[in-house]
Amino acid sequence: MRIAVAGIGAFAEKHIEALRAIDGVEIVSVVGRRAEPTRDFAGRHAIGHAATELGETLALPGLDAVILCTPTQLHAAQAIACLDAGKHVQVEIPLCDVLADGEAVAQRQAETGLVAMVGHTRRFNPSHQYLHAKIAAGEIHVQQMDIQTYFFRRENINAKGEPRSWTDHLLWHHAAHSVDLFAWQAGPIVAASAMAGPPHPELGIAMDMSIQLKAESGALCTLSLSFNNDGPLGTFFRYICDEGTWIARYDDLVTGREEAVDLSAVAVSRNGIELQDREFVAAIREGRPPRASVADVMPCYRLLDSLEKQMR
Repeated sequence: MRIAVAGIGAFAEKHIEALRAIDGVEIVSVVGRRAEPTRDFAGRHAIGHAATELGETLALPGLDAVILCTPTQLHAAQAIACLDAGKHVQVEIPLCDVLADGEAVAQRQAETGLVAMVGHTRRFNPSHQYLHAKIAAGEIHVQQMDIQTYFFRRENINAKGEPRSWTDHLLWHHAAHSVDLFAWQAGPIVAASAMAGPPHPELGIAMDMSIQLKAESGALCTLSLSFNNDGPLGTFFRYICDEGTWIARYDDLVTGREEAVDLSAVAVSRNGIELQDREFVAAIREGRPPRASVADVMPCYRLLDSLEKQMR
């Protein structure tokens, strides 16, 4: 399978590492914004083709699929361009930051029948998969999820500490992970509210946010997000269940008493990004919808749109 990666940032590197762990996959092209850094990136990763226009890569003979690790504001239009070119596409989270753009991608996917997937990695982290299997089997019952997403980003820089050409967003990016995860674990969301702190004077975005959710099952979710947190960084998930408490930290899981949970039997890898990419490749090969397809995650984006309207 011949796959291209659009983007040359931290997540492009994560996907390249993941794809190289999957048999029968070749990375044939990388797309970046500027020619010289893109050529350098391609050289470092032994990728034979580098382009500054997605259309050039989409025209390569034999290309099967594209993974988009580009700025949020480009995701929807680029996903549609891939589908229009007859290529399967995986879009890094978020699918969009304007609901109408996400709806347009969903419509185009339905028209083409191609695989279109969104990088909702929490569905693939072994920690969350382990608990999902127990929930699905009726072994545990979620009463509340407490989620903290904390970063220190008072300047417009990316995960590699480099200046960004675009602005990240707590709601459409970071909350999307947790809103979708809560619905996946606890069932459809029937009530939601949100509050945002004051906007940053230069970035123009809220730096702090609080979101409350309720599932049809009665389970609650309290989600706290901040770009002002000068401390441990990342997202931490506490599952409070009738049968115990668990704390997930990306691919790792402990009990409420900090006892490590053995996740070795959950999947072929402990790397959530690799498992996500394995699902993308498998869905293409098997001609089926992937987990975290565009259609699957659209309820999350519709809810984010309603929360944004509340906060206005």
